[in-house]
Amino acid sequence: MPSSLIGVLQRHRADTDSTCPEPSRLTCLSLLALCLVAVLGGATSLAAIARFAADTDSGLRDQLALTSSTPHASTLGRLLARLDSDALDDAVGAWLARYAADPVDEPSGTLAGLAIDGKTVRGSRTDGAAVHLLAAALHACQTVIAQRQITAKSNEIPAFAPLLDRINLRGIVVTADALHTQRTHAEHTFRHP
Repeated sequence: MPSSLIGVLQRHRADTDSTCPEPSRLTCLSLLALCLVAVLGGATSLAAIARFAADTDSGLRDQLALTSSTPHASTLGRLLARLDSDALDDAVGAWLARYAADPVDEPSGTLAGLAIDGKTVRGSRTDGAAVHLLAAALHACQTVIAQRQITAKSNEIPAFAPLLDRINLRGIVVTADALHTQRTHAEHTFRHP
């Protein structure tokens, strides 16, 4: 595996520097990693993440560098509310892209597929509007390596180019649904470094 997720989060800690005082930055990063692992394990709420934390064994706690007591759901909520979600998406997406790009038994010169698709997040409806995300997922491993939230009262079209700008498209074939069959999208994808 390329580097550990904790290492990636530490390198991208500029966003947590203002959130956490100096002595507790590692704790903040550990709690963030805990949230990530819990969500990957099926947690869908802050309470579920806190329950996951309470049920973790000492081996996982050591790997996540959790040295303090089990975090409360309100502590996790305050931490997550202060983070820049786009910066976190970028850091985790970059890590997943490197992880997913590890060589597998594919012939050299094979192009990788990257699907661009938008979805409304189930259970995200607040204040009458649900969260809608535009995501980039690798075909071979179904791994989302980048995503952007669509602003309210907009659609996926303006989010297409900013989503791809953070991805190295060398050796990648980009696929998308009919909504993205736009000249500007094709030109952006073709000219992307």
